[in-house]
Amino acid sequence: MSAPNDLFGVYVHWPFCAAKCPYCDFNSHVHRGAFDEEAYIAAYEREIAHAAALAPGRMVQSVFFGGGTPSLMDPRSTGRILEAIARHWTLDPQAEVTLEANPTSVEVERFRGYRAAGVNRVSLGVQSLRPGPLAELGRRHSVEEAVAAVRIAQSVFERSSFDLIYARPRQTLDDWEDELKEGLWLAQGHLSLYQLTIEQGTRYFDLQQAGKLTLPDEDLAADFYELTQELTAAAGLPAYEISNHARPGQESRHNMLYWRYGEYAGIGPGAHGRLLINNQRHATAAERMPFDWQKKVMAQGHGMVVDDVLTWEEQGDEFLVMGLRLKEGISPSRFTALSGRRISPRQIDTLKGYGFLETLPNGNLRVTDKGFPVLDAVVADLAA
Repeated sequence: MSAPNDLFGVYVHWPFCAAKCPYCDFNSHVHRGAFDEEAYIAAYEREIAHAAALAPGRMVQSVFFGGGTPSLMDPRSTGRILEAIARHWTLDPQAEVTLEANPTSVEVERFRGYRAAGVNRVSLGVQSLRPGPLAELGRRHSVEEAVAAVRIAQSVFERSSFDLIYARPRQTLDDWEDELKEGLWLAQGHLSLYQLTIEQGTRYFDLQQAGKLTLPDEDLAADFYELTQELTAAAGLPAYEISNHARPGQESRHNMLYWRYGEYAGIGPGAHGRLLINNQRHATAAERMPFDWQKKVMAQGHGMVVDDVLTWEEQGDEFLVMGLRLKEGISPSRFTALSGRRISPRQIDTLKGYGFLETLPNGNLRVTDKGFPVLDAVVADLAA
């Protein structure tokens, strides 16, 4: 069973970056030398046409340009991609169109061009409001550039957000409290706050393995998380997801589509998608290497290298993993429609007994503030 919820979006991956950050495990590539961007965008147009043939007649409610660094893209390229989406699907007049950007002065100069192309929301990779940590995180902008970029974004786009990373090496709770208060003063409707995690294949992973990088222990990490929830709630930007905070109505619609287990097309190198085809949910993924992807698309119309039909069990597991991140929780009946089984009442009662889970008045199951630091374990117990 597919159990659709009429949510459909398009994720567009731009794989290029000016530099590779030491914590980043995303599909990003530093490219130097000649580059024909117009020809490269033609591959996006072709892959959009292929995805629309697989999933025709959809109303696109959100588009998200992620990366990599999409703000390295010419605004005219962004416009061409949005035109292709509107040509092959119906683009909702109220659609949220987000572009990730870095706050360097060069990229900020393009903001008005992106707005003219159809982008109405920007998400800035600020990551820190302190010069030392910015350098350690491999960021190429200054604190002053970051603050200026946020202010310009707020003046150009209808909605905006920026990211901060916390629980960094040597960071104290007092340090984070001061920095977060500055971030909350700077923010308007939305803020993404991520605890630093170490992923295999990154420079930080190598440093950690060599004993040269130490993160806060579990107890201190939990204290960081609790402090974050207290400060954001007091500032009127409560968490609506484990790492995302917003004033009511300012939530990221595209990310909500993921967490509510909607349908989305993945376009571009390494992009993942979830498409409903003949009432079956397909998990898709594209070739990761940027120019290999381009060659595949121009040769066969798409760069897809994975196209798996998800089983009922896999859909149920994904629904739990995504939906339990949300403060609104999940619908047990939709889990049953997706997975073909009920969540064990015994497991629910056990987790409630630990204070990790609760039932809302609308019947949804929600992870509590006490349960969020051990979310992975809660999901595993419910999926068992």
